[in-house]
Amino acid sequence: MQNSTSITQTQLTRPPLRLNWGNTLFLTITPLIALIGMPLHIYYVGTSWSLIGVFVIYLIATGLSITGGYHRLFAHRSYEANCMVKLFYLIFGAAACENSALHWATDHRNHHRFVDQDPDPYNIRLGFFHAHMGWVLLKRPKKLSFDREHDLSEDSLVRWQHRFYLPLAIIIGGGLPLLIGYYLGNALGCFLLAGITRIVIVHHATFLINSLCHFLGKQPYSLKDSSRDSALVAFLTYGEGYHNFHHRFQYDYRNGIRWYHFDPTKWLIKTLEILRLANGLHRASDMHIFKARLDVQRNQVEQRLAGFSQEFREAMERNIHITHEALLSAYANWGKLRAEYRSVRKSIGDKGRRLILKLEQDLRRARSHYMATRASWALIVQQGYLQVPA
Repeated sequence: MQNSTSITQTQLTRPPLRLNWGNTLFLTITPLIALIGMPLHIYYVGTSWSLIGVFVIYLIATGLSITGGYHRLFAHRSYEANCMVKLFYLIFGAAACENSALHWATDHRNHHRFVDQDPDPYNIRLGFFHAHMGWVLLKRPKKLSFDREHDLSEDSLVRWQHRFYLPLAIIIGGGLPLLIGYYLGNALGCFLLAGITRIVIVHHATFLINSLCHFLGKQPYSLKDSSRDSALVAFLTYGEGYHNFHHRFQYDYRNGIRWYHFDPTKWLIKTLEILRLANGLHRASDMHIFKARLDVQRNQVEQRLAGFSQEFREAMERNIHITHEALLSAYANWGKLRAEYRSVRKSIGDKGRRLILKLEQDLRRARSHYMATRASWALIVQQGYLQVPA
């Protein structure tokens, strides 16, 4: 009887789930049009390279406006951009039909503040579908507050886009492709391809970051939440798939930090800096990144020791601590010498050359010491069972 009463009280205090019919219809009808209408149009009417070109340009412009603009600029302030760049992001971000930058960034900041908890808008613990798109289909129990987002609400361009988001989304997202298609001789085809199909692709690519990147993948930088790195999602989302790194270092303008990581958003931001259209690019230090990877490995090793005797566990933990500190010290020393060497190489004259020769010797010794210490750590983590950070 008590249990039944408790359930009734819980049901009374919890607001009922109600569909947001506008979002539900839009996210249901657009994929149907893309999957059925677009192939039928191509079959009966055909397409052209010019239409495909418009589609590709629109896909890249709206996708990068979400990743480079909504996400890394507005939500995380990982860099600063001039007014023209911000205006481009806001116009084509609206065309992505993922809400205004103010609304989007507020949701995303709440995701980071409360990741894997009830206030997380796309909490993966409520299921893959909920994190992917289910949360967008539901009405919110209360109106979203922008009170904490003063940096965004005080930005005149962000306020302008928030006020006129719907007209911008309709005109730039649908009207402009229709107009371009009219001049290219296939208005409906351009609307279906660069308008509807492109919106569906951008939507579900973005949704994968909230769902798949909290469900499947590696966790090399942090075990504190469900975020994961996925090279596949990075390929589909202009670099956003390195999500475990992003959750650990959300202020970094990069998501992929290795030269081989596919991160076009990072390349765009760096290009904007070179062109003096962006500045203040924030990045985590190599030492902080290395330490984060090392801490994850240490935590995993210590968890695996839980089943051993206390005496053995304590001995191993001492060894882990000593080697961990030695490896951090060796890496820091090597990094310091590398920075000094790069600086001194720019010197001229005999004194500079002599200093370079000495630094080269010190650098070789420091690297050898680091590699030897790294080998000791690798033995602790059972001969590479866990990946040692490079």
